[in-house]
Amino acid sequence: MKYGKLVTFIGGVLMGTAGVAVLSSKDAKKAYTHCTAAVLRGKDSIMKTAADVKENCGDIYADAKDINEKRYEEQKEREFENAKAVVEQYEQEEWADFAEENE
Repeated sequence: MKYGKLVTFIGGVLMGTAGVAVLSSKDAKKAYTHCTAAVLRGKDSIMKTAADVKENCGDIYADAKDINEKRYEEQKEREFENAKAVVEQYEQEEWADFAEENE
């Protein structure tokens, strides 16, 4: 039982040593370099897409603000016209009452 654990430990050390040798070989470094280059190309593509999306969102936001400003102006204008109509109606009623009283 003790030898089994020792053999497992020694096997692990040998595999680790062999793994380090394989990972530090020229071919492995070349593969890592190509993988890293691919990741960087992907990052550049993603960053460009993100910049485009951000720009489009900015345009949409500006257009939405313009639409709301126009709506608020139209609403204020309608409210002013309604208030003006109420005042005119009140004045006509007052003049009608005044005319009836003075007849």
